[in-house]
Amino acid sequence: MPRAARIDIPNLLQHVIVRGIEKRDIFTSDDDRNDFVRRFSGLLHSTETECLAWALMSNHFHLLLRTTDIPLSKFMRRLLTGYAVTFNLRHNRSGHLFQNRYKSIVCEEEEYLLELVRYIHLNPLRAGLVSTLDDLDAYPWCGHSVLMRRNEMSGQSTAEVLLRFGTAIPSATANYRTFIQDGIKMGRRDELVGIGILKGNRALEQELQDSRILGAGDFVDQVLCHTRTAPPENKATLDQIIELVLKKLEISETELMSRAKGGRVALARSIICHAAYSSGYRGIDIARRLDITGSGVTIAARRGKEVIQNYPHLLTL
Repeated sequence: MPRAARIDIPNLLQHVIVRGIEKRDIFTSDDDRNDFVRRFSGLLHSTETECLAWALMSNHFHLLLRTTDIPLSKFMRRLLTGYAVTFNLRHNRSGHLFQNRYKSIVCEEEEYLLELVRYIHLNPLRAGLVSTLDDLDAYPWCGHSVLMRRNEMSGQSTAEVLLRFGTAIPSATANYRTFIQDGIKMGRRDELVGIGILKGNRALEQELQDSRILGAGDFVDQVLCHTRTAPPENKATLDQIIELVLKKLEISETELMSRAKGGRVALARSIICHAAYSSGYRGIDIARRLDITGSGVTIAARRGKEVIQNYPHLLTL
C-alpha cells in the first residue's frame, strides 16, 4: 500500500520521533541543544501546544505533544526548518538535516500517557548518554530533569504529569521517580512505538498494522474514522472496485455479501479491501459496504496485498 498520511487531529496525544538524515548527528554541541530547546519552548507557548515529555539524543529526538488549534504538521515544520537553518549556518554545512518524514504516533491517553512519559524520559539512560538514574535526574536535555525540579524548560506541562502521582509536589515527585526507576528493568518497549492493538469486544486480540496509532480497538476505530479522505475524482469508486474484482473472479455480489469464509469469496474480499485502502477509502466505509468488521477489513487488506503482489493480473484499475 502507499505510505499512509499522518494523522493530525487536535487534542490527541502524539509521540513524535525525528531522526537525522542518514542517521547523522543532529546535536553535536550544547549550543545546538540550547538552540533547539529555545525554539521548542517558544513554539509551545506561541502555538499553545502542550508538551508532556521530551528527550534529545544524538541523532534523533522524542516529543510527547498534544496540539490544539495549530496542526502538528505546522508546528513541526516551523521547529525543524528553523533549527536546520541555524544548524547549517553554525556548522558551515548545507543540505537536509532531518529525514524527509518524521514519525508521529497518535496515542490513547489514559492507557499510555504515563508509559510514554517513562519510555521517552528513559531514552538517555538506555542509550548510555547518562550512566545512572541519578545522572538522568540532572540531565538537562530531557524532560525528566524538569519534572525532578533540577532544570527548567518553559512550556513543559509538568503539573499534568505530577498530579497523576499525588497532589503534594514533594511526594508526587518522589512517586514519579519510583515509577521511572521501575521502568529501567523493562528494557526496550517496542510495543510503545506504533502498533495499535485491537481489543474491544472481539474474542482474540489482533494487531492492526498501522504504525500511526497506539491504542485499544475502540480508540483505533474512532481515530480511523477521521483518516483517509475520499479518493480523487480520477480514482475508481468503491463500487467500481467491487465490480471489477467480482468480474475477474467470476462471482456475484450476492456471493460476496454472503457469510462464506473461504474460497473465491474470501479472496474477493481481500483484494477489494486492499484496493480500496490503496485508493484512499476509510476502513469504516469499506467495512460498512462489505458488512464486515473493521478488524476484518484490516486482516483482509493485508492478505489482499500479498495476493496482488504475487498475482497482479487479478487487479488492474
